Amino acid sequence: FFFITRRSSDEPHPLLSPSIQRPMIIPTRRRRRRRGLSLLAIVATSSSTPAVRSFVAPVSNSNSLPHEALSPSTTARPPPRRQRGLFAAPVPQGARTQKKKLKTFGRYLEIEMWKMNEIRGIEPVLQSVALACKQINKIVQRAMTDDLYGVAVDASGAPLVENVQGETQQKLDVVCNTIMLRAFCGTGSAICAIASEEEDEPRSCAEVMGDDAFKVGDYVAVFDPIDGSKNIDSSLPVGTIFGIYKHRNMDTAGDISSFLQDGNNMVAAGYCLYSATTVLVLTLGSGVDGFTIDPDKGEFFHTHRDIRIPSTGSIYSFNEANYNDFSEPVQEYLKSIKTPSAEVRPKARYVGALVADIHNILIQGGIYGYPSTRQDPDGKLRLLYEGCPMAMIIEQAGGAASTGYGRILDIAPTKGVHQRIPMFLGSIENVFELDQFHKYYGDSS
Repeated sequence: FFFITRRSSDEPHPLLSPSIQRPMIIPTRRRRRRRGLSLLAIVATSSSTPAVRSFVAPVSNSNSLPHEALSPSTTARPPPRRQRGLFAAPVPQGARTQKKKLKTFGRYLEIEMWKMNEIRGIEPVLQSVALACKQINKIVQRAMTDDLYGVAVDASGAPLVENVQGETQQKLDVVCNTIMLRAFCGTGSAICAIASEEEDEPRSCAEVMGDDAFKVGDYVAVFDPIDGSKNIDSSLPVGTIFGIYKHRNMDTAGDISSFLQDGNNMVAAGYCLYSATTVLVLTLGSGVDGFTIDPDKGEFFHTHRDIRIPSTGSIYSFNEANYNDFSEPVQEYLKSIKTPSAEVRPKARYVGALVADIHNILIQGGIYGYPSTRQDPDGKLRLLYEGCPMAMIIEQAGGAASTGYGRILDIAPTKGVHQRIPMFLGSIENVFELDQFHKYYGDSS
């Protein structure tokens, strides 16, 4: 490190010998970080002095000016470095931050499972799901650099066939589905079977893991590994949804009857949002809590305690591009909330990913709706692994979840694990108002 000061040529410097007019090298006692080396400070009178130019020239780099260009008004400087130590810029008092003292997700589970011993067996499963969410979060962030955007292809490069939903699978769908399968099935003996959006039929964990030792378990799991995967191409939020039911038929691990239960029998539900922050929201049937990944530590911390959705809100989240295909009750409801006489001015927010839109409603209040349309008279969203988990979370937070004519959690699937329904979730007052429009304008038959 070299420190050069300028003084007028006719003014002697006290540290220079007048007879030789050369800079004196003054060793300093300040020790260099991580190395026990002494630094040298060089003080010179003027950059125009030949002796100084010849001494300083060897330390100039390719980005500095040539020796001849040095003048009292133009001095070569090395490229800027990251400032630290004595030379670091002072941090304003208001900008200094400190880590909060928060519980980890693991510690939260320990406490909750101690209070609810009847579901203690799913503790390692939920730990594994949190780990899977961390992995998916990293994959989503690296999707572009690791070539995980776009449609999934086979070994020949041809696009994979459509899944049972009639949707072309994305690369992320396939990768994230595998991660979630192993998260649920590869953790102890709690889960015996799974149903995924990406799978045509439910599968036993023995089939997933390739070992009969995994066919036993007291629970079954349902999940959507990556909701809104098409948003990835545009760097928009996506998420993971999951729910856990008590296993009904203990003799047959992959028996579909264990999945055809109404949402009231669900023992746990949650989602993970991959956005500006990665948030895991979980309910065990006694309230809703949220956890955020600390990027420095790579752990989920308890940042949202006992989440309560406002009783009413101004946000409505509908895909109004389909307005003309909505039923009359929904059209009339949307007209009413947008009239100038409304007490609260409405705010339209729609991301196109269920997890992102529901999380916004959960925090801010309002209503999310995906009604039936002429093209999809039964609705578009799936009851088992989208409707029921989200309905349980919203209701546990003090909100409501309805089809327009009744609670979502009261509906038992009758058309298989991929049955679709219309969905309205959000603040209790908003959802109740929409239900009144269905009673007045609609035909419940």
